[in-house]
Parts: sequence; C-alpha cells; structure tokens
Amino acid sequence: MSTNKKELRAVYKNLRAALSLDEIEEKSLNITNHLIELPIWNKTYFHVFLPIEEQKEINTEYILHLLSGKDKEIVISRSDFETRNMSHFLLTDNTKIKKNEYNIPEPVNGLSVPPETIEVVFVPLLAFDVLGNRVGYGKGFYDKFLSGCKPETIKIGLSFFEAESKIEDVSELDIKLDYCVMPEKIYRF
Repeated sequence: MSTNKKELRAVYKNLRAALSLDEIEEKSLNITNHLIELPIWNKTYFHVFLPIEEQKEINTEYILHLLSGKDKEIVISRSDFETRNMSHFLLTDNTKIKKNEYNIPEPVNGLSVPPETIEVVFVPLLAFDVLGNRVGYGKGFYDKFLSGCKPETIKIGLSFFEAESKIEDVSELDIKLDYCVMPEKIYRF
C-alpha cells in the first residue's frame, strides 16, 4: 500500500464515509474520554475545530463540554481561503456560528485571540503515521496556523483510524503532532 498523502486522503475519506452516525458518536465520545488522560489540564487556552458533518469528522461537541466543564478558554477559527490564514476567536455564549461555503462551521464575530496565546490545539486529520506526521485535506491551513503558535503549544491529533507506518511525502513545512488520540488508545510522539 502506498502511503503518499494524496492516496491516503482518498483511502481515509472513503473509510470515514463508511462510518454510521452512531459509530461517529461512539468513537467521538471514546476519543474525548481518552483526552482526560493527557497531561494538558494545567493549560488555559484550548483550540478546537468545529466538525464538518458532511465529511463525517469527529464530533467535537463532547470536547467542548469537557473543556467548559473544566472552565477552559475555548478558541475556534474562521478560515480565509484566499490567504489560507485562520483567524481565532474566543467561544462565548454570544458567539454566532455560521457555516461557510465549504460547510465548515465558523464564528461570525467575537474576541480575537492571537495564535501565540493558544496552548493546546486539537488538530483535525484524515490520516497520521507512527512518527506524528498527519494528512489533512491538503490546503495547509493547520500547518500555517501551528507554525504561528509557540513551539511548546501541544498539538493533539484526533483520529477514528489506526496509524500508518510512514507517510512518504512529508515536507519540512508539515508540523508534527505531540499526541494522536484514537477511540481505543493514545499515541505519544
């Protein structure tokens, strides 16, 4: 099996498409339950992606509940597809969320948060390998965003599926994960 990003993207999009909504809920809840084991709870600013339901992404609502239960500051983003930059906003009771043209739920407004404030980032992905490399949708938003965070920012991938042994075409612009949490276990890199 080849393990270049383009082929992995196709394989994992198909695997995800085959999941039922019940499986997504169960796996998302199991992933959230594993997060409690990570040494991240002394941090304050947590960045969470809001899932693209049409892409059968992990339901991060469970993570939002966990974070708000622990009184954490939750940061969500809006993407600019022309510049491939993300703007970050504090999630509050007043935050209005609206889906963009790619069905990504995004904040319409809010208090801006600079990337260097963010201490923990939950990173969406399609696939990852045992070395901590990830494959996303290929637009580079997260690598660009993570490169603007402090080096000690904790990067946690969330995956429904097991690690690949090695992603072949990793570039030096790709930012590695510190952890990847699956429904069954946690990888530490």
